[in-house]
Amino acid sequence: MSEVLDLTIKHDRTNKLVTFLCALSAFTEGDQYNVSFNAPSSTGKSYIPTEIAKLFPGEDVMQMGYCSPTAFFHDVGEPDKEKKGRVIVDLSRKILVFLDQPHSELLTRLRPLLSHDAKTINIKITDKSQKQGLRTKDVVLKGFPSVVFSTAALVVNEQESTRFFLLSPDVDQEKIRHSIDESIKKAMDGARYVSELEQNAARMALKERIKAVRDARIDNIRIAPDLREEIQKLFLGDDTTLRPRAQRDIKRFISLMKAFALLNLWHRDRDGSTITVSPDDFAEAYALWEELRPAQEANIPPYVYQLYTDVILPTWQDKQKAYNGRTIGLTRGEVLTEHYRFYGRMLDAIQFRQQILPMLETAGLIVEERDPYNKRRKYIYPVQDTHSELPRGENPLAEIRTDNHDAV
Repeated sequence: MSEVLDLTIKHDRTNKLVTFLCALSAFTEGDQYNVSFNAPSSTGKSYIPTEIAKLFPGEDVMQMGYCSPTAFFHDVGEPDKEKKGRVIVDLSRKILVFLDQPHSELLTRLRPLLSHDAKTINIKITDKSQKQGLRTKDVVLKGFPSVVFSTAALVVNEQESTRFFLLSPDVDQEKIRHSIDESIKKAMDGARYVSELEQNAARMALKERIKAVRDARIDNIRIAPDLREEIQKLFLGDDTTLRPRAQRDIKRFISLMKAFALLNLWHRDRDGSTITVSPDDFAEAYALWEELRPAQEANIPPYVYQLYTDVILPTWQDKQKAYNGRTIGLTRGEVLTEHYRFYGRMLDAIQFRQQILPMLETAGLIVEERDPYNKRRKYIYPVQDTHSELPRGENPLAEIRTDNHDAV
């Protein structure tokens, strides 16, 4: 499977595997999960789900850009033959791909569906007609879909973020080089490129396998009792601090396990429409979860978490060494400069100040302290790397106050 995904999606191994399994999980009765790509523009957050969607039967995939709540229910729904004025929206075993963040009100209305609160949900929308003005319309949502959406907004409402795997495309230089090379190859002869891709034997075999999984109509994926202890160790270890979102994370981890079992259903214990998760499925899901876990538990997009681990923390550590271990904070300007050096592109200063820093502070990864000698300047202190707070009223950077990096 991985080699087929590699044909069109360079690098991003974890992202494409999680997205592929998300789409595949649509062919279960109730073990679907959802994915949200959050990253700046031009990073490939829409490209990954659209390329994954091409592997799945067209009748099972619904792709759309921006969509208002009313438009979604009218476009997707069918009139109920039994009750006039009622609309049935059947999303059972469907893959919904939003190429841009849906209208916030649409997400609000889909929350019970995204969290699998009930398989049939009644909601009401207002419908405007020329003669009768605003009228209330009943909408019945049925079934559970797998949902993928992409947005350049890094801040997501917490009620939505806990219902999704938060993903961000890789932005390293090697990936960008390979992506550019692939774009050139495709532009040289687009028709030939597509033809060779569609005739690739491994890709054709994977598409047939996906159809076979769908047609198998697996209704129940059970977990063998001997795996219970392993799952408990992962989420209920002695040194684990439990957060409320862990109640949703455990469901997503189990959905990953079940998606791996579904992909290999012919090699799993099967009884009619029921298959059993194997230890191999647990091991594969565990390997993916270990890569996803830090950002998921912090409830921030991986792009923001990576900025912390790749830029903020190393820069902070280097600065402490330069000042013989003294607790020296980072200015925002220093972080922006190091970001440019590391990634080769500028970070939007307003987005950094208004979105990224508050998210990191809320996640408990940093604290910001105002300079008592310059109220316009703040210093960033990684919490994970130090247990001591900056003493109030003291300024360990007094001797370098000529540093004017903090211009954002």
